[in-house]
Amino acid sequence: MRIKREKGSVKAWLVSMSKAQKYMQRPRHHQSLKKPLCVVLTVSVISMLLICTHLFPRYGKNSSCHGLYSSRGCDSALSALLPAHIRKLTIKEIAARAVVRDILRTPSSLTQNSKIAFLFLTHGTLPFEKLWDEFFKGHEGKFSIYIHTSKEGTVHISRHFYDREIHSDEATWGRTSMVDAEKRLLVSALEDPDNQHFVLLSESCIPLHTFDYTYRYLLNSNVSFIESFVDPGPHGTGRHMEHMLPEVTKEDFRKGAQWFTMKRQHAVIMMADSLYYSKFRKYCGLSKSAIGGDKNCTADEHYMPTFFSKMDPMGISNWSVTYVDWSKRRRHPKTFRAHEISLEFLKSVSHGDELHWPCTWNGITRPCYLFARKFHPDGLDTLVSLFPNYTSTVV
Repeated sequence: MRIKREKGSVKAWLVSMSKAQKYMQRPRHHQSLKKPLCVVLTVSVISMLLICTHLFPRYGKNSSCHGLYSSRGCDSALSALLPAHIRKLTIKEIAARAVVRDILRTPSSLTQNSKIAFLFLTHGTLPFEKLWDEFFKGHEGKFSIYIHTSKEGTVHISRHFYDREIHSDEATWGRTSMVDAEKRLLVSALEDPDNQHFVLLSESCIPLHTFDYTYRYLLNSNVSFIESFVDPGPHGTGRHMEHMLPEVTKEDFRKGAQWFTMKRQHAVIMMADSLYYSKFRKYCGLSKSAIGGDKNCTADEHYMPTFFSKMDPMGISNWSVTYVDWSKRRRHPKTFRAHEISLEFLKSVSHGDELHWPCTWNGITRPCYLFARKFHPDGLDTLVSLFPNYTSTVV
């Protein structure tokens, strides 16, 4: 019976195409035939698509989805391709959204004891400890420091950094181990209830403003400074894989720098997430053994921008407060050496108030950047000597 229906459908399609051809051969002055011709052509195309779909189903013979009019298996597969606001959410997605909603409803508890947690993700020593020591000096009680290092036995010259290492593991660029390291830093900092804002920094980062200015900027902000944007190219949405469906669609996929600052509520949300991170952990990485590894999908560039864009898009800035120079369009950003560092350069970065649009802080135009990278260790002495001058005035 199915073979007969298929032959009948093909025959009907051929008849429709024959009629359409006859219409097209008629003189052009028959204006009254334009609408019927459009109708016939439309019906023909739709019929062809339906026949092709029926004869060549997308799923294999072992799939639960057979033919065009199958039952729940096919409905579920097609639902995965629909946007979240159209398709039916899975139970896990509903649970995740409920958790996030309740966390966001929890009011922030800023007090006189509120602190900023500075999270240093490093490969070894911190070459700019002396500079950071100048930044923190005199503000004890308003900050916490946590260090994740891939090497043991690091030596510190500043008392602020002494004995601040957390339980660490190897973190490799481009792998999900980088995000795992970020989560270790966050969960360690969350143990202190006074930590109300969290800043992720690398060993090549430097401060651009005074501690007081940075403290007020972050604690009084109404958003977390997480970069998230759509990159339609091969290094953006081109890295998306269908294995991430239905929870992470290509339309959901975002990109951004891993160097964030975030409010406590967002840090808790990130710790609570297992659904979305499991997708990136399983399918997004440089490992050739991972599915889709050949797409060079780096989790630290995509997980957080995608997750917060989905779960709280109005709660993030969509830009980072850490300056970086990608003008050379290489695999890694520019590294600034000692001879390139000057007071004019540092002021231009620290007082810059525009990316591709004006940077607004609670609706007011403010400097875009609080920190900057990547700086070579040979610039330490120059930076320390210039620090009181390039951080003295804020526009």
